[in-house]
Amino acid sequence: MTMLELSEATLAYDVHGSLPPADGRPPLFLVGAPMGAGGFGTLAGYLADRTVVTYDPRGMDRSTRKDGRSEHTPEQNADDVHRIIEVIGGPVEMFASSGGAVTALALVAAHPGDVTTVVAHEPPLITLLPDADRAVAAERAVQAAYREKGWGHGMAAFLALTSWTGEFPEDFGVRLPDPAAFGLPADDDGAREDPLLSGASNPVTAYRPDVAALAAAPTRIVVAVGEESAELLTGRTSVAVARALGQEPVVFPGGHGGFLGPEFGQPGKPEAFAARLREVFDAS
Repeated sequence: MTMLELSEATLAYDVHGSLPPADGRPPLFLVGAPMGAGGFGTLAGYLADRTVVTYDPRGMDRSTRKDGRSEHTPEQNADDVHRIIEVIGGPVEMFASSGGAVTALALVAAHPGDVTTVVAHEPPLITLLPDADRAVAAERAVQAAYREKGWGHGMAAFLALTSWTGEFPEDFGVRLPDPAAFGLPADDDGAREDPLLSGASNPVTAYRPDVAALAAAPTRIVVAVGEESAELLTGRTSVAVARALGQEPVVFPGGHGGFLGPEFGQPGKPEAFAARLREVFDAS
């Protein structure tokens, strides 16, 4: 682990392999948000022949922030990743998932020379959906459940949000599930800082890609979608992002967490996912 000191944050990142890479290829940077480096352990193991870089976004896991803020923005996350790339030496190849895919799009728009190829896996850009107003209202209903009743109720609502098939109805937040339906606690521990539930990541889901900047960049951008995501929220946003960029999404094994091993208790298909990732990078 290496710590990069910035004026408003201390960023923790890990380099697995040699710098410069022994194979002559760019470093492979794995980016999540708000998920940190810990979520990429299994995937990195299947890419052990590559020099792999992971990091914790500011304020998450081992990275700290000194600015007194809780909000996460794609622009700030992108600048942090840019700072790490400056240190390790770029350009890099990048696999970025969920909010990390939004970070990647912001990074390419701001620093197009940083990344040769980026695989942007299921960016949750809900304002690009045809039912954007209802999707945003559903997101706010999840946050209201968390704010009013605590983590168990908020997470149950979040799981209902992310597993909803198709467009959202006007009354999504009226009948949210009981936490017990997911084996979650109903007791309120008083905490309200979860970045998925508190609204701290609203700038991520509200981000609008700079399509002109992305089109002008030399970076090859591949939008990826999980084969199991289909009409689920992040599957739909992946299609919307890809079409905004004038492409169709590339299908990957599993769902939103298809690259995961046992890290969060919901393993995907990491070996097949890694193989597909290699195919996509090798096609560049």
